[in-house]
Amino acid sequence: MGIKKFKPTTPWRRAMTGNTFEEITTQTPYKPLTVTLKKNAGRNNTWTITVRHQGWGHAKKYRLVDFYFHDKKSIPAKVETIEYDPYRTAWISLICYRDGERRYVVAHKDMKVGDTIVTDEKAPLTSGNRLQVWNIPVGLSVHNLELIVGQWAASVRSAGSQAIIVSQEGEYTQVKMPSGEIRLVHKKCYATLGQVSNPDNNQIVIGKAGRTRHMWVRPTVLGKQMNPVDHPHGGWEGHNPIWLKAPKTPWWKVALGKKTRSKKKFTNRWILRTKKGKLMVG
Repeated sequence: MGIKKFKPTTPWRRAMTGNTFEEITTQTPYKPLTVTLKKNAGRNNTWTITVRHQGWGHAKKYRLVDFYFHDKKSIPAKVETIEYDPYRTAWISLICYRDGERRYVVAHKDMKVGDTIVTDEKAPLTSGNRLQVWNIPVGLSVHNLELIVGQWAASVRSAGSQAIIVSQEGEYTQVKMPSGEIRLVHKKCYATLGQVSNPDNNQIVIGKAGRTRHMWVRPTVLGKQMNPVDHPHGGWEGHNPIWLKAPKTPWWKVALGKKTRSKKKFTNRWILRTKKGKLMVG
C-alpha cells in the first residue's frame, strides 16, 4: 500500500493524505454479493437521535463478506480480484471455489490475483490458508480468528491487524491479540494465516471536516460549549473549567477512569493477561 500527499492548494490540503489504492484490481463489485442497507442517520422511527454523530454521506453498497468458511472445507479457491470495501478498512477479495461458487473474503497483506487458498484442518502453511490453530506453529501471524468452535471469524479483521500464536497447551492455544491481550482459544478454532491487508490505514490524515461528512460522520461538539440543559459541562463562558471533580457524559456518568467491564463476565476465564499487562487470576 502507498500513501499519497496533495499539493497545498489550500490549508486543508497541506496535511491531507490519501490512499494510492495500488493493490485494487477493479472498481466494480460483484453484483450478486452486494446489498443496500437502510440508513437512518442514527435516528429511530420517531426521528429522534438515538446514536449521536451519524449523518448522511456518500452512497455505498454493502458487500456480503464470508466469515464462516466451514461449508467450504477442503475446496480450493482462486483469487479473482482485490477490491475496496466502503464498510471496512481492509481490502476484500473475490474468490471462486472449484465448485463454481464465488464469495468475498477479507484479503491478507500479500494476496494477489491468481493465488489459491483453501480451508482445511491441516492446510499448507501459506498466507491466506485457513486451518485449526493447534496446527499453526508458535510465532506465526493470524487473522479472522474464531473465538468459539464452529462459529464465524469474530476478531482480528480490521486493516493491518494480526494476532500471534504464543504457545500450545493442552486443549487451548495462547494467542496474543492486536491489543496486547493474551487469550486462550480452543485448539479446534480456525484462523487464517497472515496479516490483514491495508496496514498503513492508520497513517492517513483526513485533513478536513467535509471529508469526514462523506464517511457518514457528523461533528462532535465539546460539552463545555453547550448549554447546561444539554450537557453537565455546559453553561460557562468560553473555555472555563467544567467545575466538576471528574468529567461526565451527557447522562451524568463518569467519563474517564470508570471501569465498565463486569468482573463476572464469562469470557474472563479465557483471558490470561490484559492489554495493560495485568495477570488475570482464576
